[in-house]
Amino acid sequence: MSENKKQKFVYDFTEGNRDLKDLLGGKGANLAEMTNLGLPVPPGFTITTEACKVYLDSGTEPAELREEVSEHLDALERKMGKKLGQADDPLLVSVRSGAKFSMPGMMDTVLNIGLSDASVKGLAKQSGDERFAWDSYRRLIQMFGKTVLGVDGELFEDALEAAKKAKKVTVDTDLDAPELQKLVKQFKKIVKTDAGRDFPQDPREQMDLAITAVFDSWNGDRAKLYRRQERIPGDLGTAVNVCSMVFGNLGPDSGTGVAFTRDPASGHQGVYGDYLQNAQGEDVVAGIRNTVPLADLENIDKKSYDQLMQIMETLETHYKDLCDIEFTIERGQLWMLQTRVGKRTAAAAFRIATQLVDQGLIDEAEALQRVNGAQLAQLMFPRFDEDAKIEKLARGIAASPGAAVGKAVFDSYTAIKWSRSGEKVILIRRETNPDDLDGMIAAEGILTSRGGKTSHAAVVARGMGKTCVCGAEELEVDTKRRRMTAPGGVVIEEGDVVSIDGSSGKVYLGEVPVVPSPVVEYFEGRMHAGAEEAGELVAAVHRIMSFADGKRRLRVRANADNAEDALRARRFGAQGIGLCRTEHMFLGERREMVEKLILADTDDEREEALKELLPLQKKDFVELFEAMDGLPVTVRLLDPPLHEFLPDITELSVRVALAESRKDANENDLRLLQAVHKLHEQNPMLGLRGVRLGLVIPGLFTMQVRAIAEAAAERKAAKGDPRAEIMIPLVGTVQELEIVKDEADQVIAEIEAATGIDLKLTIGTMIELPRAALTAGQIAEAAQFFSFGTNDLTQTVWGFSRDDVEASFFTAYLEKGIFGVSPFETIDRDGVGTLVKYAVEQGRKTRPDLKLGVCGEHGGDPESVHFFHEVGLDYVSCSPFRIPVARLEAGRAAAASLGSDSR
Repeated sequence: MSENKKQKFVYDFTEGNRDLKDLLGGKGANLAEMTNLGLPVPPGFTITTEACKVYLDSGTEPAELREEVSEHLDALERKMGKKLGQADDPLLVSVRSGAKFSMPGMMDTVLNIGLSDASVKGLAKQSGDERFAWDSYRRLIQMFGKTVLGVDGELFEDALEAAKKAKKVTVDTDLDAPELQKLVKQFKKIVKTDAGRDFPQDPREQMDLAITAVFDSWNGDRAKLYRRQERIPGDLGTAVNVCSMVFGNLGPDSGTGVAFTRDPASGHQGVYGDYLQNAQGEDVVAGIRNTVPLADLENIDKKSYDQLMQIMETLETHYKDLCDIEFTIERGQLWMLQTRVGKRTAAAAFRIATQLVDQGLIDEAEALQRVNGAQLAQLMFPRFDEDAKIEKLARGIAASPGAAVGKAVFDSYTAIKWSRSGEKVILIRRETNPDDLDGMIAAEGILTSRGGKTSHAAVVARGMGKTCVCGAEELEVDTKRRRMTAPGGVVIEEGDVVSIDGSSGKVYLGEVPVVPSPVVEYFEGRMHAGAEEAGELVAAVHRIMSFADGKRRLRVRANADNAEDALRARRFGAQGIGLCRTEHMFLGERREMVEKLILADTDDEREEALKELLPLQKKDFVELFEAMDGLPVTVRLLDPPLHEFLPDITELSVRVALAESRKDANENDLRLLQAVHKLHEQNPMLGLRGVRLGLVIPGLFTMQVRAIAEAAAERKAAKGDPRAEIMIPLVGTVQELEIVKDEADQVIAEIEAATGIDLKLTIGTMIELPRAALTAGQIAEAAQFFSFGTNDLTQTVWGFSRDDVEASFFTAYLEKGIFGVSPFETIDRDGVGTLVKYAVEQGRKTRPDLKLGVCGEHGGDPESVHFFHEVGLDYVSCSPFRIPVARLEAGRAAAASLGSDSR
């Protein structure tokens, strides 16, 4: 930017467009886009995210901001023909947050700015409705007091409830003008007492303070918590939208609502949303009054309904996606207050993506960007067995699907406390508000007795993928007494188990048994996409997976140690086994044979122990190669410390001590104890394990290689197609690999000569130590493939012992923002990722045809899969259940890198 060009901090709605979300935030960019489309948007302007960033960095607003706001306010006043807060006919505005990414209810909004003791009378006269004017003023003081001045919101709520109770009414619309006027006086006293200052009467002071409060709300506790949950960067800042007010609380011919162009829960096309007569927008989202379905608007106001339907079609076609719309009707005049690409359930995401392809609005590559692996994983969770004998308590609105079971809790604090103690909980509220976010995160599911599909609970739960049932009106929730009463007088106390079905809206007493998801049944081949009973969802998943498989470059293998897991993985779409952990084959009854090997004092004893293990190992590999016939199987030689196969040192010491006291000590126990002491290490994960075992215990690795080679030869003789790959673990230097590889090559050559079969076995290594990554070019001289063991690589790069640190301080690191997500869950691109990238580059410099994969748990993590695609790996390997997720994300990564013409 030229030094002479002044930075622009304020944009009129007529100046922006939807591509300026970084600068104008999602709300501001979309208000500008709707204005450009000629839709009825109240005039206003947007203060940019850059202004917010300057404020957050320096503690003061940019010097030019006040002047720019004044210029745009003057222009708005000329356009509207009235001044902000003037006494006779006041211009009123809303001040609303609007970050780049949707953060529903997490930041601040103030409506009706410009009202004062003087202008409220002018508003009453101009509108001809005294009640409306005092209701609007009451709302301003309440919102401004809580949001801007930090007054305890419960004080206002208690005063409002007391006023309704005094009149013996249940809804605020039943309070008349004199009663609201008294409430305004009460609210001003609350502000004076709690905030230590009078409610400001200067309208410009109200607006400026509200703008600053919105900036501050970017770093509010609930906003930071939501960003961590949704992985939204903390340095984006929020825009501020100043919009001329339109009023839905002007009587029965006015109202406010939220609409979706498709059902956000199912994805079905139709008329979906909520409408509330004689109300302002916050009433709908807060769920404090129960709404009517949007379809009812056709009978209430046919003209506005028809116009809204036309606008919704325009917006969906323009954005090529499900749109979430906020609107207000002011005495029969429809106004659009917001649109955004709507949050949706996992099922809806898959259905909508395929529907939009069929409508020609997007292509397959773009359809893949409309879904993600986390959503697919949700669809694979079990669901309730509706044939079970269970007691149904009530039925609400199916707001966010899933089957959630837990103990009833009635506040966020208890939800967090019990969850941290290992309890599964269901958070039950009359309605949720942004302050409940941490409790919602801790809970298995959310249940409310008020609100609809557009309430705070529903919108936030869908965004998080949490099970949610809203608006279960039959339930009487008493948060103070910590209980809920269902029809028939059934009382659910805190701690009682309840089950909620977010797909049907049903609420049950007790724990409901679950059955497999139809999506899992489809992947396992028990339900076919074309079958009638599979339904639309399975058909949509099938199509999206076909898109992904057609686009992806990364192959997907499974981590599997036996034939049963291998066969299941193959049904899930695995293209081989990327990690067979042979140590799992030494457990159970074979542990005694390993003990015998460890206790061997002579070469003969050791040879005898290895001979016993050889046929068992061979049988395992024969079964595995048969299950994965024609596909690669990477077998990792023994990796963990040998002490893992021995008894616990404390238990064994006690046993020996007791036996010695009785003078009947067992000779084998004494030898075992000596071996345990000998092998005991302070930090066994950095001790005698992996390739080190093969180098210090003669014959161990050659026995395993022989078992692999003989099994492969047997399968080939039986006309099978085994494709075994032998992987040496924990290599830190090429010399270690060369020694083991030479021994393995000799064994393989011996078996090939004896059988006359060319086995075509390849030998490679795991890259799981920083030194291995840094010397990958040297190691590639001996290795035909690399598989990145990112679990151990993460431990050794960070200096973390995973088993210890996750329980001890990871929670604090996540809460303090040191981690956005655990580095064991999603790969640390800057640290571990840099080593992976370097090893890939150096390995392929030495050996251009080097096969590269990853077999740590990161192989099934959606975000990590994208990284592995970017750095050029050939495959990822993960647990069988994660294979569909990895397939989908590999397709999404390829589609994203190619780009899409449909955006």
